[in-house]
Amino acid sequence: MGITRRDFLNGVALSVVAGMAPIQMLKASPDLANKALLYYPPELTGLRGNHNGSFESAHAIARSGKKYDYVDIPVEEEYDLVVVGAGISGLAAAFFYQQQMGKDKKILLLDNHDDFGGHAKRNEFTTPEGTVLGYGGSESLQSPKSIYSKVAMGLIEALGVDVDGLGNSFQQTFYPDLGLSRGVYFDRENFGINKVVAGDPGRNVADDIPPNRLNGRSYREFISDFPLPEADKEALITLHEETVDYLSGMSQDEKVEYIASHSYTHYLRDKVKLSPKAIKFFQQKTNDFQAVGIDSTSCEDARLCALPGFGALNLPPLDAEEQSELDDPYIYHFPDGNAGLTRLLVRRLIPAVAPGHDMYDVVQAKFDYSQLDKPDSAVRLRLNSAVLHTENVANNKVDVTYLFENIKLRKIRADKVIMAGYNMMIPYLVPSMPDVQKNALRQNVKAPLVYTKVVIKNWQPFVKLGVHEVYSPAAPYSRVKLDYPVSMGGYEHAKSPDSPMCLHMVYVPTMPGSALSPREQSRMGRTTLLAMPFSAHEKMIREQLQGMLGDAGFNHESDILAITVNRWSHGYSYTVNSLFDDENEAETIIQTARKPFGNIFIANSDADWSPYAHSAIDQGWRAVEEIVATITTTKSAGGAA
Repeated sequence: MGITRRDFLNGVALSVVAGMAPIQMLKASPDLANKALLYYPPELTGLRGNHNGSFESAHAIARSGKKYDYVDIPVEEEYDLVVVGAGISGLAAAFFYQQQMGKDKKILLLDNHDDFGGHAKRNEFTTPEGTVLGYGGSESLQSPKSIYSKVAMGLIEALGVDVDGLGNSFQQTFYPDLGLSRGVYFDRENFGINKVVAGDPGRNVADDIPPNRLNGRSYREFISDFPLPEADKEALITLHEETVDYLSGMSQDEKVEYIASHSYTHYLRDKVKLSPKAIKFFQQKTNDFQAVGIDSTSCEDARLCALPGFGALNLPPLDAEEQSELDDPYIYHFPDGNAGLTRLLVRRLIPAVAPGHDMYDVVQAKFDYSQLDKPDSAVRLRLNSAVLHTENVANNKVDVTYLFENIKLRKIRADKVIMAGYNMMIPYLVPSMPDVQKNALRQNVKAPLVYTKVVIKNWQPFVKLGVHEVYSPAAPYSRVKLDYPVSMGGYEHAKSPDSPMCLHMVYVPTMPGSALSPREQSRMGRTTLLAMPFSAHEKMIREQLQGMLGDAGFNHESDILAITVNRWSHGYSYTVNSLFDDENEAETIIQTARKPFGNIFIANSDADWSPYAHSAIDQGWRAVEEIVATITTTKSAGGAA
């Protein structure tokens, strides 16, 4: 039984027309609009993320070379600042600008999606036992006490986020107290049998489980249950026991050079001497963190991902930031992920959207989206607005032309503009930019990935299997896990295995074994995602969950309550990969790409080649600081004259 391809708005089913955003369907049906008392995107299910209606106009100009006549469109509104992109970076930039320039300044944020937050999207589900929250993208605050800048920490504190309180809302020992561990799913297609092996003793990078509460067995016991030949199992046990220097004979400097210049696949094949089947066990270990498989992940990055084989090499210690990602508990998480942060930002910028003042009351606050774009508000946020053209014009102004609701071209004028969207799109939106800067911006090829949320009737099958999280070496979804156990602001995570549960599933469309560069794989993976209708995603999800959980009593036809596929065709920002990039050259590209161009400034985590929330915040701050510097310089010049 399949879920009909529908979106739900306050419980009202909306049949989806390709390329049409939900807001258009409501306007096209007054009766439906009357029934839907609030426009509330977090409750929409089906195909979300880069949803239909959010990207077609961008593809038209970037892929098909579509031309518009921007000259004759009249200017309808004027603002002090226009921010293109209402994700973490864009919202942070608006916050910093207001902080620096005053609350009387007129700010407009434009976003091509039907909801704000960028990758930090909130997913809501209504079940017989109440609301279940999930995150559609940006997950948690990564090591805020260790690696956040003063600027990033200052912002989250100004929004009322108590980092310690956030961590204390995460019940780290909840799943361990139930005797659950991590496990591995071997699927029949690739390993000849559907089998879940529980008791993984290994730690994850950015781990939410305390190291002494993993409920892991010994590596020998754990690996002995793998459906692999005995020789492969013995080789894997030896590798995990970290007693062999597989690069013996090399100096420490030579080892450092080797791990930076060779893939983990290469290392496992040529130095560890694993068989192809044993290597396949690791293939998707880096998918979630690196958005690419081990064949295009350096040994250096594999080490950062806590993969085995480096403990006996006598390598230099990791730097402080790298070590913190391995050691710091990954517990700074809102029930709706970093959507909690973007909702705090929107509420601060536009107080009428929801009552409240801290990180607790925002969790269950029902946002009034009708307040986002009010004429009497100093800050306005306009959704379903795809910017197509941005140009420095006379009188030190910037004209921004955008397509509203995929129907009407509109033009606005601003003193300053911050481009806080995907950096690789900026060359098409600012065509007068120098070619060298355009080329630099295009180097950030974002990685596609899918965060799927599946609400199931109960999670007894996981308890029967003894797992709370499952890694899949070869099935489409490399990671399937029970939701993080976070309770705050009156919201409670599922305590009983008989209650509904939101599963978090991660699918990255890589090209296993190809050894193609991350940029090449990302482009190919994006093509794969765009060709997949919701029905194809649903089939893949159901088949994997049934194969994984079926022996424990799961029935996909009756036990799945809802599916939201958060499809991010443009997901993680590109990061430096030592197999394919020169670090010094990359830094030059980064600096070139984010240079101000007239009164147009550039933010987004892409501007730092770093897919983290704190990077998005820092880049929003930098863009505002550049604006302040130009204003100060202009005033000084005026005074001198």
